Amino acid sequence: MAYGTVTTVSTSGGHTFSKESRDSVTLLAGLGVEGDAHAGVTVKHRSRVAQDPTQPNLRQVHLIHEELFTELSDAGFTVAPGELGENLTTRGIDLLALPTGTLLRIGDDAVVEVTGLRNPCLQIEAFQEGLLKQVVGRDATGAIVRKAGVMSVVRQGGVIRPGDTVAAELPEGPHRPLERV
Repeated sequence: MAYGTVTTVSTSGGHTFSKESRDSVTLLAGLGVEGDAHAGVTVKHRSRVAQDPTQPNLRQVHLIHEELFTELSDAGFTVAPGELGENLTTRGIDLLALPTGTLLRIGDDAVVEVTGLRNPCLQIEAFQEGLLKQVVGRDATGAIVRKAGVMSVVRQGGVIRPGDTVAAELPEGPHRPLERV
């Protein structure tokens, strides 16, 4: 089992790009982060609602690894936790390497299931010019690499605070790599 730590928790009640840091957030099973605009059983992301509002919401909780901010800083960008729209910022766990279906046990009670990669969008470029190229690119084989975090659904609710432990429980059987959701 891999372990990490929650460094920041963030929410926004409106469909804003960035989210505000909080002292704690409450995850609601099957819905997402209490009070967050993206909480719900069906999709809440505006472009996905326009396509099909009945789609299941596979993007209830967005997690980004804090190490990305260091990488962006080294490239000349200043990005703080919550500014890329994530609900949970973590440290010490390689979120992007987890397989689909990984359970993340967070704090005392909360459990989320990783559904896939966040697909970086043009809003990132509007936030800071040149930033989109830092969070999406290609590897040596030409495959697309997305670095803007992972998306998940809430399997068990609970309160999450900075400093809480994140424990990754990998699924059984052959692992499926993360794809964009």
